[in-house]
Amino acid sequence: MGFGRKAALVASVFTLTLGACTTAQGGTAPVASAPPAAPAQAKAKNVILFIGDGMGISTITAARIYAGQKLGKSGEEHVLPFETFENVALVKTYNTNAQTPDSAGTATAIHSGVKTKIGMLGMGPGAITGDCASGRGHELPLLGEEVKRRGLALGIVSTARITHATPASVYARSVDRNWEADIGIPEGQRGQMCRDIALQLVESDFDLALGGGRAAFFGADGSVQRMAADGDLPRDWAARTGGSYVRTAEELAAAPADRPVLGLFSPSHMTYMVDRKADTTEPTLTDLTASAIARLKSDPQGYYLMVEGGRIDHGHHAGQAGYALEEAVEFARAIQYAIDNTDPEETLIMVTADHSHVFTIAGYPRRGNDILGLVHPPEGGGEDGDSGDGPSLDSDGKPYTTLGYANGPGAVKGERGVPETGVMARQQSLVPMGSETHGGEDVALFAQGPGAERARGVIEQNRIYDIIRAAFGWE
Repeated sequence: MGFGRKAALVASVFTLTLGACTTAQGGTAPVASAPPAAPAQAKAKNVILFIGDGMGISTITAARIYAGQKLGKSGEEHVLPFETFENVALVKTYNTNAQTPDSAGTATAIHSGVKTKIGMLGMGPGAITGDCASGRGHELPLLGEEVKRRGLALGIVSTARITHATPASVYARSVDRNWEADIGIPEGQRGQMCRDIALQLVESDFDLALGGGRAAFFGADGSVQRMAADGDLPRDWAARTGGSYVRTAEELAAAPADRPVLGLFSPSHMTYMVDRKADTTEPTLTDLTASAIARLKSDPQGYYLMVEGGRIDHGHHAGQAGYALEEAVEFARAIQYAIDNTDPEETLIMVTADHSHVFTIAGYPRRGNDILGLVHPPEGGGEDGDSGDGPSLDSDGKPYTTLGYANGPGAVKGERGVPETGVMARQQSLVPMGSETHGGEDVALFAQGPGAERARGVIEQNRIYDIIRAAFGWE
């Protein structure tokens, strides 16, 4: 029951109770007048949800400093675009069977309103991970389906594979997030009516889907990820919808604005910002966001747009903070574009993360210290008594960096060496692992526009789904 209905029910019960009372002299007590109706909350015509994959609080802080330093500031005083939003909440990210979550379970909570198991998409926790038949009867509602059913436009944007967990949560159900192409479904699970995620995308209704992951849609596209050698899902989708399939930024710009568009700009995830060449054919996340808003805003009923900065997460998994922070800066640039090119009276913009990472900002670096560099102590010395013009030293007499990880591929083995620095450096970590892991702490939710006032306090992650629906007036 929504808050407004609960309030009305309480008011009604209160009035009836007073009306039934009598005075000691036998007269009827005056009936209390009903309180004036609360003003109707403004509804959003459009909702844009930005998900920085893996963008925990420490990532936001480091990205703020990094972005500021790229502009010639000391960095700490810099403000990212979404940090000006007045409505902020902390979001609890755990999955039903995992204290520290993954993107499938967290994104499902956001797009279905139900928390579920780690590794599953659009399926309730009663299903068994990797067991196709067990999913029957546990299918969850998908926000993407409701958006189209109610006549709004739907857009999905990601710098990861468009079949990856976060974008897939908008349109797909799967007991295993790794079933991105049919060749990835184990032989024993095939033929049980479970469809791979790429197939679910092209069979779903959307107005715009832009990202990486081209290989999962073809039977003969290098990695051959479809069982049928002649598999060509974009061809089948274009034939069904009359939409445009595009592979480059130039083709995206030329695609008719009044038809659906499917853009697959790389075989797997899109190229890191750090590694992009001047002659790249891939659009940036800001380019994708601009194209999405330009195309979706013409729908008179409004739209829902999910934009994922997917490679923030991947930079962290590699233990390379510079890669993650460059992706976060581009993510912030895309958010700024959305702020500048939408009407705050009719568009709710929310910014959040699906989960965090075991990423730390530590030591006692001086104000303005290179966020990707070695720690240098403040003038006059730090809390640990360290002082001087050179880098701070550990108890073995070696310098260390501000940024680090609790685990990952940068783990120190034996005697700790002098760490790497710079945008392409791999930060040192503690526990040796092939891939750095997610963190389990809360993430932030920032909101601006109609319905933003619901983003307050400490909330469960599945409440984001409720906030979106309430903003649209679907309570």
